[in-house]
Amino acid sequence: MLRSPAGLLLIDAGIGPRTFARRLEGTGVHPNDIAALCLTHLDSDHFSPSWVSTLCRLKIPIYCHANKVDGLTAGSPELVPHIRPFNDAAFSPIHGITCDPISFAHDHLGSHGFVVDGFGYRIGYATDLGHVPSYFFDRFRNLDCIALESNYDPQMQADSGRPWFLKRRITGGRGHLSNLQALAAIRKLLDRARQLPDHIVLLHRSQECNCPNLVRRLFSTDQRIAARLTLAQQYERSPWLGRQIREPHLGEQLRLPL
Repeated sequence: MLRSPAGLLLIDAGIGPRTFARRLEGTGVHPNDIAALCLTHLDSDHFSPSWVSTLCRLKIPIYCHANKVDGLTAGSPELVPHIRPFNDAAFSPIHGITCDPISFAHDHLGSHGFVVDGFGYRIGYATDLGHVPSYFFDRFRNLDCIALESNYDPQMQADSGRPWFLKRRITGGRGHLSNLQALAAIRKLLDRARQLPDHIVLLHRSQECNCPNLVRRLFSTDQRIAARLTLAQQYERSPWLGRQIREPHLGEQLRLPL
């Protein structure tokens, strides 16, 4: 979720609206403040059908890629008036905010990340990548916050009791990024950056095939990352993340909690 002077931008809605409302308690914002929803893809951990009635009641515009509209409206035709399909072009879900979509090879229909730009702040958000495409590094440039999935540890994945077909799906280039793949991608981004970001947020960590202590140790081997690292948690809210004191900066900014 991103908070801006123009309202809340929700990226994905995998937890139900009631759980989401409880997570917001004490933050100063409410589900009624959601100005738009952007979907990366339609896996159940990224969009829960329990949101349908809330989205319709609050008339929240839903931005999803054009190839996922049929899947989103199947069984929920009441969503049709609220859907705003996007393709490859940047779009503005909220006044003052631009989302530039980036396609990734996740499963059959793929997923999308976003570079969110507005109010003097740039956030790169990417999860369920499958693999890191070459154009990722050109698109994720000059960011104030990098949010990238770090889903699994290869050894824990291999040793898990998961069926072979699931392991192959996750690790075969159309599933998720391992810790090592995510670390390599972030290091390359930092090597190319004119200025280091305020925050590096690791997303979508597997509960079965990853370990927060292992992730933190691995990523902290690079001091550029260690000083900026936040691990997003599946069952608890992260703090608001905004601009750090690096240099004088005028105006308001986006803030990102995971």
